[in-house]
Amino acid sequence: MYMPIIGTLGYIVSADGLQTLLVHRNARKSDQHLGKYNGLGGKMRPDEDVMTCLRREILEESGLECSRVQLRGTINWTGFGPEGENWLGFVFLITAFTGVPRTRNEEGDLAWHPIAMLDSLPMWEGDRYFLPLVFDTDPRPFHGYMPYQDGRPVAWEYVRV
Repeated sequence: MYMPIIGTLGYIVSADGLQTLLVHRNARKSDQHLGKYNGLGGKMRPDEDVMTCLRREILEESGLECSRVQLRGTINWTGFGPEGENWLGFVFLITAFTGVPRTRNEEGDLAWHPIAMLDSLPMWEGDRYFLPLVFDTDPRPFHGYMPYQDGRPVAWEYVRV
């Protein structure tokens, strides 16, 4: 039986469309993501739908309230967790928000980064495969499969519909 952890991952875009808000996971030594840059998000609770989860996670992690959100895709990450857990992620683009973003949260530092330069940041190897799909102009969402083994992706395939 397949019972993944369900999570959301949001990429908040600046008003000029050139930057995205990322967290540099540098606050906890035991963090599986230590040293990496990530979008914002997390695990869905039993009493939430994915949009409620995304909005809650973005508010908790950044202090921002989402006002325009687009589902960019889904990814089935098998074997991704520290104990080989499977994750089903819903990936969103947030193009309008209210509030002023925090500069830090319990996971690390928050800062704006040029979208064109994301490939120069330390991040999960697999993020480099799907991030171009998050920020491209194709309106169709992608649906991907990215199995992990020993902390690295071993394949990547996706469809757009």
